[in-house]
Amino acid sequence: MTTVGLTGCIGSGKSTVAGLLAERGAAVLDADEVTRELQRPGQPVYEATVGRFGPQVVGPDGALDRSALAGLVFTDPVALSELEALTHPAVHAAMSERAAAETAPAVVLVVPLLLEVGHYEVAGVIVVDCPEETAVRRLADQRGMGEAAVRARLARQLAREERLARAGFVIDNSGPPEALPPQVERAWAWILGGAATLDEAVPPPR
Repeated sequence: MTTVGLTGCIGSGKSTVAGLLAERGAAVLDADEVTRELQRPGQPVYEATVGRFGPQVVGPDGALDRSALAGLVFTDPVALSELEALTHPAVHAAMSERAAAETAPAVVLVVPLLLEVGHYEVAGVIVVDCPEETAVRRLADQRGMGEAAVRARLARQLAREERLARAGFVIDNSGPPEALPPQVERAWAWILGGAATLDEAVPPPR
């Protein structure tokens, strides 16, 4: 079984690519989904988060108000670092445990900060790439996010050029949806080949 990491900037289309890989037989583990699970009421991560940031990050139903939390941490680098220290180790442990239990031919770990955090042991890294302006436009259209909010998140990730330089395989998602499946098919072959044997050219940033 081969385990690879899948990353890219916010709005690049990681979830779409992950879904296409799942259709081909990959077991997909998404760090954002695991984070949401660990932030449910009663979970240690939830208790630690509320203990650090207070009732202002708790919604009327008792669940974590992720929007309120994001509003706090993305304007305060120290608070963001503290939140990451509370969540990243637990997410990494849960992802590693689940990956070890998988029986699929390949496991894809979808981790937005895969290259920044550096905790994950993977055979290779797939980067889903698009220009930042494309990501900003998509997130405004699809999630109603303002440009400032998107750019605050982009600022926490590696520069595009560095992310591409560290990729083993790049999927260009700057074009139409129909351009994705052929690239994902090649990525799947790369994964099944061990994620280190196929020389996939890394396109320059556009």
